[in-house]
Amino acid sequence: MCSLLHRIIIRTPPAHSLILRIPLSSMATAAAPSSSSLLLPSVSLNKLCSSRNASLGFAGKNLSRSRVSMSVSAGSQTTVNDSLFADYKPTSAFLFPGQGAQAVGMGKEAQSVAAAGELYKKANDILGYDLLDICVNGPKDKLDSTVISQPAIYVTSLAAVELLRVREGGEQIISSVDVTCGLSLGEYTALAFAGAFSFEDGLKLVKLRGEAMQAAADAAKSAMVSIIGLDSEKVQQLCDAANEDVDEADKVQIANYLCPGNYAVSGGLKGIEVVEAKAKSFKARMTVRLAVAGAFHTSFMEPAVSRLEAALAAMEIRSPRIPVISNVDAQPHADPDTIKKILARQVTSPVQWETTVKTLLSKGVKSSYELGPGKVIAGIFKRVDKSASIENISA
Repeated sequence: MCSLLHRIIIRTPPAHSLILRIPLSSMATAAAPSSSSLLLPSVSLNKLCSSRNASLGFAGKNLSRSRVSMSVSAGSQTTVNDSLFADYKPTSAFLFPGQGAQAVGMGKEAQSVAAAGELYKKANDILGYDLLDICVNGPKDKLDSTVISQPAIYVTSLAAVELLRVREGGEQIISSVDVTCGLSLGEYTALAFAGAFSFEDGLKLVKLRGEAMQAAADAAKSAMVSIIGLDSEKVQQLCDAANEDVDEADKVQIANYLCPGNYAVSGGLKGIEVVEAKAKSFKARMTVRLAVAGAFHTSFMEPAVSRLEAALAAMEIRSPRIPVISNVDAQPHADPDTIKKILARQVTSPVQWETTVKTLLSKGVKSSYELGPGKVIAGIFKRVDKSASIENISA
């Protein structure tokens, strides 16, 4: 029979949870008439949090405002309350770009900062090729490939954090960040920044993700196109009209809800061509075919899910130290098992980026930073709210 354990959870909102597991027998002893209090060992939260995030140098903050709560766990299994961050109140946000932000020349500035350069050296060992050379010198078609661009953007975005760190006031900015998120691939970067997994483990997962998505794209003719100048309801009507003219294998759907007037549609190649042909009749301002391998964030990526699930099952993911907003439901999640399920679902689910940005702004976020190549996210922020404050930090 499994013994019951009490868990003493010392939380440092909104970022940290320390779980001390104490047998019920010890609890009973502590509660006996001969003892008037429950004695806990002395623990340094600062030391624990600093150790946990040592790989990227992220230290804990506001550790003095801890609170204690109790819950019950059976045997050795513990669970994390997935809604731990549900009532988050953001003030400073880090946002990380997704595939499509890459450009030849990115990573050049990273060579001037030792910690940033070290990330590329680690990446070379994991990937088996000189990533920085491809980032800086191309060629473009090689950098644009899914299997290269995803690791390249992940590493370059985290290198941008290191460039910010050495800037005057940069360390203070980094320590003040209390929420993070990323566009599609950028969600992995955000999770690494938030300490859910190490830089190295995250890169291995991103490498596999790129390979799995490329393989899924190669299995069927598919594509993505951005529809400019229509609201989401009109884009859905455009998709419905296109789907009436194509077979089931070429159906299309909204894959990225980016911002008002900019939504990406994914689907079979014939379906995408019909969308492009019909767009003007729906009063779209323009369409832009995206330079990606296939219909990301749709059922076309289903073959990639099983590979991601297997990799995630074997990987240790910790509860993030700050809220990380999911692309799937625009909500932060704290439970590692839930995060794993969401990451596997992400490649076949529409990206809820517009909702994410609107939620951050409505919750009162005061300062935001886009870290990594390009300025796509800054542009989206301004489309949602022209007065929004966002700074781009490139590497």
